[in-house]
Amino acid sequence: MLVVDPQSTAFQRSEGWRILQEKGSRLPWRQQWVPYDQISDHLKRAVIASEDDGFSDHEGVDWDALEKAWQRNSRAEERVAKRAAASGKAQSTRVPKLVGGSTITQQLAKNLFLSGERNLLRKGQELVLTMLLELLLDKRRILEIYLNNVEWGEGIFGAEAAAQHYYRKSAAKLGPLEAARLAVMLPRPKYFEKLPNSGYLASRAATIVARMPDAQLP
Repeated sequence: MLVVDPQSTAFQRSEGWRILQEKGSRLPWRQQWVPYDQISDHLKRAVIASEDDGFSDHEGVDWDALEKAWQRNSRAEERVAKRAAASGKAQSTRVPKLVGGSTITQQLAKNLFLSGERNLLRKGQELVLTMLLELLLDKRRILEIYLNNVEWGEGIFGAEAAAQHYYRKSAAKLGPLEAARLAVMLPRPKYFEKLPNSGYLASRAATIVARMPDAQLP
């Protein structure tokens, strides 16, 4: 990946198979790789501001954010257990899920190589792969691969496809608010694709626009 652009990711292949099963022979798919310099700096700043404001400084893992995510999920598990006990139902034996706290590098590691599961074993694999990516690739290359492969809707992958789909323009020409709205979509792209006029989307995008000047680009 130092010199060769990845043609697909594990997540994309999984999504492709799911879409084929649901829609039969029709496979709506949009993706076009564009070099780092042909992606608007507004989008780079927006994604960093929204997803990982310490991207340029950390070594792949934001341990403080990860610890907070662990505490958040532990409290959620405790609430589930208490409700189950109060209702007299048997407590679930499922493995606790670890949600949140992921950096851009962690998200890339997960999308490139791993399944969509959210258990402790997969989180451990994600951390190892994250450290390898940080060791072998520089931040600019990590962000380039991420922006060209991240999901932005049903069968929509990468900045160029997202810019064309939502704004009928190239990724290089995205303005600050357009970039911010795309960045806000990232945690739940399929959801926000169906709710383009979401009040939360507009409000959160305005917040990201205000934070973008402070985002450091690699």
